[in-house]
Formats: sequence, structure tokens, C-alpha cells
Amino acid sequence: MAGRGPAPKDPSTRARRNADPTPSTVLEFIRGEQPELPDRFAWDTDEDGNRSRTDMSWPERTETWWQMWADSAIAEQFTASDWEFLLDTALIHAAFWEGDMKLGPELRQRVAKFGATPEDRARLRIQYAAADEADGKVQKTRQGSKQPSRSEDPRQALRALN
Repeated sequence: MAGRGPAPKDPSTRARRNADPTPSTVLEFIRGEQPELPDRFAWDTDEDGNRSRTDMSWPERTETWWQMWADSAIAEQFTASDWEFLLDTALIHAAFWEGDMKLGPELRQRVAKFGATPEDRARLRIQYAAADEADGKVQKTRQGSKQPSRSEDPRQALRALN
């Protein structure tokens, strides 16, 4: 009699088999170009109820933020719909930098979808190529050193001395 506890379930009756129940849809990737920030405006209403449009400039921080996304390596994978979503996010970013702090959580959720922070990129499984190059350098350093690599058993070296 081996082990304790009940016998394991038959694998065919398990609820999760670590397999995707439906296949993924594969689409052709079409890179989107970053649009310019559009004219920004607000609607004002006078005492008589008449509405008028007031042009507004973008905060300097939002313009810098928009350029940061243009220069980002992640932006190489953006489609037109990604840029449109980010354009809507720019409006939230501008309002946040103009003092509307209640928009902070929405802004954070939106930029997280694009891998804005190291934590976001880890969750999205985004890695920069420099990380792969660094791993290669570590391997070369290990091979050139006198210390055994992780795959070698250090006991073998001790046995060779005896």
C-alpha cells in the first residue's frame, strides 16, 4: 500500500487539464502610426444657457508623456486601435495634471495595459532584448570561471581529488 490519502482522480475527469479549450484567433499585425495630439477644448455655458467652445492647450507633462510613448520600444507593437485608446488616455492624463486627482486610478489602469512600469511588463510577459543579452553574458562569465556551473555536480570534482 503506497502513500496516504485517497487515490488520485482519473485525469480524464479533472476540471482543469491545463489546456486551452478554444484555439486562439491569429490575425495579421498591422502597425499603427501614432497620431498627433488633437486640438483640445472645453464647453462653457453662459447665464442664458448658450454653449461656447474654449480652446485649451495640452499640459507640457502630457506632451512629454505622449512623446515618451512614441519613443518607447513597446510602441512598435501598437495597432491603430491601441493608439486611439492611448489618445483617450491622454485626455485623462491632461486632466490629472491639471488637478483632477480622482482620475488617477483610471489613468493607472489604462497605462498598465500598455506595460508602463516594470511590474506591468512582468505581468504582460514583456521583456526587453537587453535582458536576453545580459543572460548570455552571465553564461559566458560562468563558463570562463573556475567555479562549476549550476548544471555540474560539485561532488564530482571532489571525487576526482580522492
